[in-house]
Amino acid sequence: MPRLSDTMEEGAINTWHKHPGDTVAAGEVLVEIETDKAVMEYEAYQDGVLAEILVQEGENADIGAPIALLDDGSGGPAAPASPRAESTERTAAPPEPSAPAAAQIPAATVAGPSAPVPAAETVNGGSRQLASPLVRKLARENHLDLSHVTGSGPGGRIIRADINGLLATAPSAAAQSPSVSSVSSVPSVYSSASVPAAPAVAAVPAVTPGAAAEADETRGTRGVPMSQVRRVIARRLAASAREIPHFYVTAVADAQDLMDLRVALNDQLTPAGRAKVSVNDLLIRACALALREHPDVNVSYGGDSSGVLLVHDRINVGVAVAAESGLIVPVIRDADTKTVSQLGAEARKLVSLAAERKLTPAQTSGGTFTISNLGMYGVEHFTALINPPESAILAVGATTREPAVVGDTLAPRYRLRYTLSVDHRVIDGALAAKFLKTLTSLIEHPWMIVA
Repeated sequence: MPRLSDTMEEGAINTWHKHPGDTVAAGEVLVEIETDKAVMEYEAYQDGVLAEILVQEGENADIGAPIALLDDGSGGPAAPASPRAESTERTAAPPEPSAPAAAQIPAATVAGPSAPVPAAETVNGGSRQLASPLVRKLARENHLDLSHVTGSGPGGRIIRADINGLLATAPSAAAQSPSVSSVSSVPSVYSSASVPAAPAVAAVPAVTPGAAAEADETRGTRGVPMSQVRRVIARRLAASAREIPHFYVTAVADAQDLMDLRVALNDQLTPAGRAKVSVNDLLIRACALALREHPDVNVSYGGDSSGVLLVHDRINVGVAVAAESGLIVPVIRDADTKTVSQLGAEARKLVSLAAERKLTPAQTSGGTFTISNLGMYGVEHFTALINPPESAILAVGATTREPAVVGDTLAPRYRLRYTLSVDHRVIDGALAAKFLKTLTSLIEHPWMIVA
């Protein structure tokens, strides 16, 4: 399992593009891997034949764990067996019964007269036959007899490609499972011929009132596997809330001039065939300028053991995106050096890539500050958890029209609320307040944002 992002600790197999027995060329896409941020293609690093898949689609593996065996034609094992694979081998193979115990049980009681030899115990030429864990699983589910199958994998191991023909002709497991009537016709070793067989309904266990209540409590509840992205979000944000001493500072800005500027800009951009500017684009630029004025907010804490405070010269603003798979934070690099139009174009591109799960590691790493905007959902105010290793995140609410005092009169004005969450280990309240004061001034004098 390769490391495909800076925060990746494990990966999930999304799709195998090759199957056991397929020829693989170096540079050819072998598998799609789901990381904590995107689904990424992984290319083969050498030529060979895919001998065995160790991690199936939908399964997870730690960084560095083998996920497949590639036969390079050298005649030796394609890769050392991993502890995960050996554990699967031991779990899949049923224990061999001792000879006396087997002799005391009638053969028909153990497997039935037509049952095939279990895949893990099949003998070929007097020695134990080798088969991959996937093959043994398919053989058990489809009642396949592997005693006459010749393996094409390393060391004669039977791989998935060797049983395609058997799988195509094998009846379904449901068709092979005995019916209720055939089971009841087999005499029981505990019953007497003089005792009539109990009705089939008597075999159903009685439902106690407690069990019925428990079933009623869980009715309508089902387990849904968590995506790799959601699992990483859970782990990282739990660590953020547990380890970072958050405190929050909220400010309110008169955003009337900001909204008027946005309308004026879009009235000029639309006839020219250029994309419109959003409130979020203006806020990204405003935050970048405020960070330039207050570089002590653009920092990361190296941890108690390091005793180092990392001050970032580059201002890389992360934009929280609510993708279908979970929260993704693509990063706009050097945001303070780009115009509002450039920031808007880059933000739209990153949001589109996040929705398609096509972000690269470079587009999701290196952030120094994050903006989370829920204003488009009508949320007026909220607080956000810091995205480690950053030290601050800005939570932006909706821009709403409210009555405000203008001179000596009341007038409807656009107002904008936002809350700065900071790491109190490295950012004090006074510094957070100064940052918000600068940001508020930029929002209330928006020509400074585009100047």
